Amino acid sequence: MKNDTLLFGIRAIIEAINAGKTIDKVFVQKGLQGDLAKQLMQLIKSQNLTVSYVPVEKLNKLTKKNHQGAVAYTSPIDFHNLEDLVLSTLESGKTPLFLLLDQLSDVRNFGAIIRTAECTGVNGIIIQKKGGAPVNADTVKTSTGAIFKIPICKVDHIKDALFYLQGSGINVVAASEKASQTLYDVDFKIPTAIVMGSEGKGVSNSVLKLVNDSAKLPMLGEIASLNVSVACGAFLYEVIRQRMS
Repeated sequence: MKNDTLLFGIRAIIEAINAGKTIDKVFVQKGLQGDLAKQLMQLIKSQNLTVSYVPVEKLNKLTKKNHQGAVAYTSPIDFHNLEDLVLSTLESGKTPLFLLLDQLSDVRNFGAIIRTAECTGVNGIIIQKKGGAPVNADTVKTSTGAIFKIPICKVDHIKDALFYLQGSGINVVAASEKASQTLYDVDFKIPTAIVMGSEGKGVSNSVLKLVNDSAKLPMLGEIASLNVSVACGAFLYEVIRQRMS
């Protein structure tokens, strides 16, 4: 992790949050007491930040500095507002193409997906504030810098983003092994958002119930699934194939 993404000390983290700095994750020492600690906890809760309560040994590994029981990672990028991004994309005259990542957890997969998304003209990637892979230095490295070239939105809940996209006339398609049709049966020439799920569970059932459509990749071998970043690439290039034909 690069040093410029690391914050340590309760007051420093409080000031960063109040200043609007994008905080990726906060590590707080278990049992931390005091007025400043309470203030930090209130801010974390009000801002819906991702927090882990850890032993002091964990914090000591993160930094040799006097951390006072709290360490935070800041995001190397600024996140975009979903509503503004969708509106500007629609106004541009382009056929929208968005990606929603439902609880994707592996940083390397995340970085690889960002790289492929940038190469295939995706208008924006939507992730959830909690539960997904962090946007950190490893993400930047794996994306080979593509993360600075494609808008990324953080939302409280993927379902809310899904409803907004649908309300904006965008067809939401989930990549799911449970689908009855393949991706070659789906019309990707229309405004589209593709949902990719987590490495272990895929797209959650609660999200699958809300999408407009779902599709799978044809599998001819004995292994039942592909790596999520590879599967995502297959979906995105099918979009390109259809839109270029």
